[in-house]
Amino acid sequence: MSHVGAAAVIQGSYLVTAFLFIMGLKRMSSPVTARSGIVWAGAGMVVATLATFFFPEMHNYPLMLAAMVIGGAIAWISGRRVAMTAMPQMIALYNGMGGGAAASIAAIELYRGGEATLSGAALAVVGGIIGAVSFSGSLIAFSKLQGLIQRSLRFTGQQVVNLLIAAATLVAGVLIVAQVDATASVVTALFVLALVLGITMTLPIGGADMPVVISLYNALTGLAVAFEGFVLGNAAMIIAGTVVGSAGTLLTQLMAKAMNRSLGNVLFSGFGETAAAGTATVTGSLKPIEAQDAGVMLAFAQSVIVVPGYGMAVAQAQHKIWELCQLLIDRGVRVRFAIHPVAGRMPGHMNVLLAEAGVPYDLIADLDEINAEFENADVALIIGANDVVNPVARTDRGSPIYGMPILNADKARNVIVIKRGQGAGFSGIENALFYLDNTRMLYGDAQSMGSALIAAVKSV
Repeated sequence: MSHVGAAAVIQGSYLVTAFLFIMGLKRMSSPVTARSGIVWAGAGMVVATLATFFFPEMHNYPLMLAAMVIGGAIAWISGRRVAMTAMPQMIALYNGMGGGAAASIAAIELYRGGEATLSGAALAVVGGIIGAVSFSGSLIAFSKLQGLIQRSLRFTGQQVVNLLIAAATLVAGVLIVAQVDATASVVTALFVLALVLGITMTLPIGGADMPVVISLYNALTGLAVAFEGFVLGNAAMIIAGTVVGSAGTLLTQLMAKAMNRSLGNVLFSGFGETAAAGTATVTGSLKPIEAQDAGVMLAFAQSVIVVPGYGMAVAQAQHKIWELCQLLIDRGVRVRFAIHPVAGRMPGHMNVLLAEAGVPYDLIADLDEINAEFENADVALIIGANDVVNPVARTDRGSPIYGMPILNADKARNVIVIKRGQGAGFSGIENALFYLDNTRMLYGDAQSMGSALIAAVKSV
């Protein structure tokens, strides 16, 4: 094929890719069409990948095919085997791989040197820094979610240390771009510093901030890919990176808003300090309830609102909970699911679990849609949720979650909390909801308690 014909095929493929990416993202905005949106976007990636083979200067076909087969096999096997509870870790890992790939492209271009333009070198440096930060930061996020890193590392002057590392990284980048010193040692120092910055930024982050962290690194990966697309003159990378970066940025802003924290606060000051900050002492006592009594309460209720949290994910109890809700619906009980934007360990975590269990989308409502209904609910059934239903967010100015919009579960006539133990949640904050007069604690694994509640409802 001639160079003109190859160029026409490539540009046409990129146009199709852009259309498929944008349509895929649009369809992902609704849970009803999200699955097809993923297929559309995947088809766009296939088209963009195939277009690569038409570049006239491309000769490493065996190496390309081997990388595609190995990477595809790993992704296929891990994608099929990973448990739904481990989905946040998988997302964090994939974010990191994208950032690492962008950083690798930048490293190749910078080590190669040559007659790069000022703008090209600047884009390579910026994309490399962002990609490296996203890579190492995502790996730390993965390790925290996987339980490989149990504690958040904090020390006095941490922000100053991070600032110094960031400044040193920028200095190295400026030296390279200005051609003052673009030697291999300076390029190496640039990437080492960027990798260290990603680690030091992410280590102090507590579990309560993980949804924001994951969406933030998703945005950074997209930006890094877009920058490297400009460096290579690759329209598909520019389109994919821009779409992912903009979507990730918007999602990060939504997550920060859901936690009542500005994006600047998340990025530069309050990163992960929720677990370390103190809060007022909670008074009262925990009042346990047996599954049989809780089942009777649910069976004779007229309205039940279910609030799922990470405890449901850990126990993989979504199927049992939906079976319980189906029994209640058959008895004429009005059942709805209330989802907080930051419930779980990644954005949309609970929605994914409920969709897997087959819960109809019209029964699932977000915070703004359902909060007013709690006052008329006979029972609020809390399954492993903590901070997102903690009423101190409204009352205790000393609490790290003060001002965060929460689900008004405490305003229901009765509250049943399924919880494995009496400890605080992942963020380390004691939940005042558990001590209220209208709250009863149903201790146990969410799946086993779901089975016990099903048996109790059937016996009524």
